[in-house]
Amino acid sequence: MIPARYAASRFPAKLMQDLAGKPVIVRTYEAAINTQLFDEVYVVTDSDIIYETIEKAGGKVLKSIEEHDCGSDRIAEAVTDLDVDIIVNVQGDEPFTDKESLVSVLDVFKKDPKKEIDLASLMVRITDLEEINNPNTVKVIVDNNNRALYFSRSPIPYPRDKEVESVYFKHKGIYAFRKSALMDFQRLPMLMLEAVEKIEAIRYLEYGKTIKMVETTVSGIEIDTPEDLKRARAEWK
Repeated sequence: MIPARYAASRFPAKLMQDLAGKPVIVRTYEAAINTQLFDEVYVVTDSDIIYETIEKAGGKVLKSIEEHDCGSDRIAEAVTDLDVDIIVNVQGDEPFTDKESLVSVLDVFKKDPKKEIDLASLMVRITDLEEINNPNTVKVIVDNNNRALYFSRSPIPYPRDKEVESVYFKHKGIYAFRKSALMDFQRLPMLMLEAVEKIEAIRYLEYGKTIKMVETTVSGIEIDTPEDLKRARAEWK
């Protein structure tokens, strides 16, 4: 499932921007299809423009009935009546989505016979100070088993002791959910930490869900700003 909103606070209509001759959302859809990992791939949107664009490109698209504040809610509505076990959320602004990373996320559930993991997601190590301090970059800290402890737009961990080497991970916006966890998300109200950080993954933690993080070396480019789009165009070439 690829949730796709037309409006975006930092970069309105970013999913319809041209990337090597096609809109960003079409490039992302094609990237997910090309992995050949999924039974079905859908774009889920509230936008007539995006809906018609995906249809014209020959893709599968669903129209949201209700208004939603985040991708998890949008996907939950779309899969409510579907007989599925695992749902993967690929963000619409991730045209560089790669097969290797998705395989590693799906493997989490294959190695979880007791079904202790509710979600799996990706993180990539970052060292650039500007990116570490950038609030548009969501950071994650994990325990010894790579289970998420917290997500933040602030630099975490805070380097109080400068003599201790700090390791920072950026959270990549790809999730795999058990359907039950996604349905719980939809019915549970937003709490303070999610509200103040504006990071939907925090809701799962606040309600005791277990998120297994998988480290990847594939950083890709998430298109959040016009500057990101320029980088993506250069990388695509």
